[in-house]
Amino acid sequence: MPAPRLIVGLGNPGSQYEDNRHNVGFWFVDRLATRLRAPLAPQGKFHGRVARLEDGWLLQPMTYMNLSGQAVAALARFYKIAADETLVVHDDLDLEPGSIRLKQGGGNGGHNGLKDIQARLATPDFWRLRLGIGHPGERAEVINYVLKAPRREEQELIDRAIERCLLAWPALAAGDYAAAQRQLHVKTPSP
Repeated sequence: MPAPRLIVGLGNPGSQYEDNRHNVGFWFVDRLATRLRAPLAPQGKFHGRVARLEDGWLLQPMTYMNLSGQAVAALARFYKIAADETLVVHDDLDLEPGSIRLKQGGGNGGHNGLKDIQARLATPDFWRLRLGIGHPGERAEVINYVLKAPRREEQELIDRAIERCLLAWPALAAGDYAAAQRQLHVKTPSP
């Protein structure tokens, strides 16, 4: 498999959203950028905060979640990055806090950021690093739930999951998705 050349963390810009469950993709990219000593900086033509890596790019779209594809498509087209060279890191309601799943392609599970990326890339074939945030139990509560901070015990599980993703980064960066999956797809303790 090709190594990822574009690593996208999904979230919403602005201090009012910083600690929201919907921003776990931003949290991962912030920590990866720090670890790789690759500072993120605003790039207007890519509609986001961007950092150059040795063999690719980090991106945090500043378009709000529902328009994430605008930023992803702009950078991917400019640098001729294929969908299978793109890794999107996002929150997932269907996974418990602390759970992680890595996969390529598939549906969007109702995630508006993924929907927009699929539409603008005209394919669902990018890689997804899904970080569990849990579900509120009621469909009507989803929007309110993702736009709130996790409870302390959930935050601890999410932080540990992000740390596991950072430990798996060498395998991900090499495009060894099978090895990364072996590291990431482990049972997590309940809160």
